[in-house]
Amino acid sequence: MNTDGAGTAPGPRTGERLGIFGGTFDPPHVGHLVTAVNVRYELSLDRVLLVVADQPWQKVGTRDISSAEDRFAMVEAAVGDVEGLEASRIELDRGGMSYTADTLSELLAGDPALDLYVILGSDAAVGLPGWERAEEVRALSSIVVVERPGSGEGQPPPGWSWVRVEVPRLEVSSTDLRARVVEGRPLDYLLPAAVIETIERRGLYKEPVNQ
Repeated sequence: MNTDGAGTAPGPRTGERLGIFGGTFDPPHVGHLVTAVNVRYELSLDRVLLVVADQPWQKVGTRDISSAEDRFAMVEAAVGDVEGLEASRIELDRGGMSYTADTLSELLAGDPALDLYVILGSDAAVGLPGWERAEEVRALSSIVVVERPGSGEGQPPPGWSWVRVEVPRLEVSSTDLRARVVEGRPLDYLLPAAVIETIERRGLYKEPVNQ
């Protein structure tokens, strides 16, 4: 872990240290779990929520997306009984476009003492100023930038409170995983067995999908 972030951190909070790892999770794969487990360990977080986006604003209209309930079922299966990881449906229950600012505000409304950490990749970190209500995200949370060991990849712009965590990056593509289901190629070791079972039980990814 490198604590080389800059900027003004959110006000001191003494409550639960909570990681927010949002995504489409279509499907959730081992790369997601490796990230969540390692960030939780490195930052001594109490929990990491894998927050399933209802309507991911960055992807709506770019490709067909599985139903929110199917994606949530896969994330529930993925986390299983892994200590400290939880599937969260906060954005599904709120409905509409999924914005991190809304999620942070809702979590803090329930418990103002929460110490929130938004987990994202280096490419997303560079684009933080373009997020919906980016200033609220900056004020309410610290940013965790996940990078390959020794890569020194992108980082948030000046003024953000952030920390870099190096995580073994598994080159797993959700697009490839969906294609593998269509084509009948192996999914073993790329997806948790419980996620493979959920995909089969729900009949997901049977038709060719857009990128």
